[in-house]
Amino acid sequence: MHGFIGELFGTMILIALGTGSGAGLNLNKTYAKGKDWLFVSFAWGFAVTMGVYVAGVLGSDGHLNPAVTIGFAAFGFFPWSEVLPYILGQFIGAFLGAALVIIQFAPHFKASKNEAEGNSVGIFATRPAIKSPLFNFLSELIATFVFIFILLNLGDFTQGLKPLIVGLLIAVVGMGLGTTTGFAINPARDWGPRLAYTILPVPNKSNAEWSYSWVPMFGPLVGGLIAAGLEVLVH
Repeated sequence: MHGFIGELFGTMILIALGTGSGAGLNLNKTYAKGKDWLFVSFAWGFAVTMGVYVAGVLGSDGHLNPAVTIGFAAFGFFPWSEVLPYILGQFIGAFLGAALVIIQFAPHFKASKNEAEGNSVGIFATRPAIKSPLFNFLSELIATFVFIFILLNLGDFTQGLKPLIVGLLIAVVGMGLGTTTGFAINPARDWGPRLAYTILPVPNKSNAEWSYSWVPMFGPLVGGLIAAGLEVLVH
């Protein structure tokens, strides 16, 4: 139960801060309108840091990401008995975090009449810079592989200053490998907010683009499995 609670609230914090930065960056009449990719990368990095701290204190391992949980479990770094509660916590937490952002920015969604004015699913979920399904999948696979392979070599990343290191890792992955697809590297981070955008009353919302959603689901999962498998192989 502690794992579920920790993952739920940790992921909720991660998504509230991460998608909140996306709303501030894109929607009309916010103070952050038009900021750059550096802003995005560091915002998501620090969002992960704070989510990991919350999750760790509440009793989970701070995965916040099904690609981490499944990859770790598949190669013996995490018990399979904990996988389902972790993943449920991650997806529910991601949905709730996005719901908080919808409430927080409601006037700004109303002030942003269409996608051209920044009101799009891209605030909540990932989209490719160039739509090319195979390469979009490979982009998510590679970015997640790098992220999780490094994560596996950090030890217990909920302790001390290690959550800050994880946040910096997210930021550098975003800057180095995230500019092609928006670096989901986390199925819950994409699908939970995408679902919230789909079913909750967001003013002036556009298409939720579910036809693309397989990429941020399966690219990270495969990348996580490869990273964990390589970790076993090299040790």
